[in-house]
Amino acid sequence: MIRALWAIFVRDVVLLTRGAQGRGGAVLPLLFFVAVAILFPFAIGPDSRMLARTGAGVIWVAALLAAILPIDRLVEPDIEGGFFDQWALRGIAEEALIAVRVVAHWLSFGVPLMLAAPISAGLLSLDGAQLVTVELGLLFGTPGLAAIGVTIAALTAGLRGGAALGGLLAIPLAVPLLIFGAGSLQPGGEGGLLLLAAASLAALAIAPFAGGAAIRAGRE
Repeated sequence: MIRALWAIFVRDVVLLTRGAQGRGGAVLPLLFFVAVAILFPFAIGPDSRMLARTGAGVIWVAALLAAILPIDRLVEPDIEGGFFDQWALRGIAEEALIAVRVVAHWLSFGVPLMLAAPISAGLLSLDGAQLVTVELGLLFGTPGLAAIGVTIAALTAGLRGGAALGGLLAIPLAVPLLIFGAGSLQPGGEGGLLLLAAASLAALAIAPFAGGAAIRAGRE
């Protein structure tokens, strides 16, 4: 089973990184993340102090939107293609498949966002210490965003307008991660990283069971 899960993991990473028919994939969340950082200073002006105060919130909102951008292709294509049914016949639990999908989703958007964070931090006038906090926050928080995205994708798979509904459902669930992530960059907000990590771990713990149950319920 370990070998089968590894093969599924490699497949998921390739599909999510390349995107549908080789287009988009990891590039779209990365471009979206950087584009938000580029456009935001035009919206509020070149005041570096204002940018530094609001930059954390902008980064985390952009990270959330980048996480849910591919929500329509996280689970539904494999359900429509019958892959989950085939894996179930081979004795692979849906919980394990969702856990693998969460890791693959995180690699497809979380790691690129961490690589792009220095560019965004420079555009938003964040200093070196703040950049380190941003990187740690993304490291702790983006796995939770990936878990939420995959869980919502499993819950809304097969529904008409599932992508739009999934985005609406994901936003309130991700609010604690956004609050703790952005709060960690505020004065005296160092404890926000610990709360962010705790919230992210909770999402990671729940995702396989919630997503697996949703897939089985849809099959029935």
